[in-house]
Amino acid sequence: MSAPTRPGFRLWLLLAVLVGLFCTAPVPGDVGGCGQTAQELDAPTFFASKKAIDCNRCQECGIQSRSCTDACNPKTPIATSFPQYCYPLVHDGEVCLRALTASSCSAYSGYMDDAAPSVPTECDFCPAGKGP
Repeated sequence: MSAPTRPGFRLWLLLAVLVGLFCTAPVPGDVGGCGQTAQELDAPTFFASKKAIDCNRCQECGIQSRSCTDACNPKTPIATSFPQYCYPLVHDGEVCLRALTASSCSAYSGYMDDAAPSVPTECDFCPAGKGP
């Protein structure tokens, strides 16, 4: 017995196969994004890397602020934990550090402002006031 030969049958069959493929494929959150397994970000490692980038960018851009002085001072302590209810992943930290490295000097000046520092959206993975 042969398959039905109606004109719309093949199109319907193709659509059904495509829907099936899309419904069974993994979604980005299943593997942690970009093929990485989901791992919690290590706070001391992240903050040490951020401090080094901050110091480097302050020097590159000629930014004079207390925040820059602290970033370049090896005796300034590094944060060892994230705020309560904040559990960023390694991928979050990588995206943040790449964004800082790629920022313009004018944007970085805002990040290192002593009175009202701004935060790049890529680094805002622990917004204040979020939690149970």
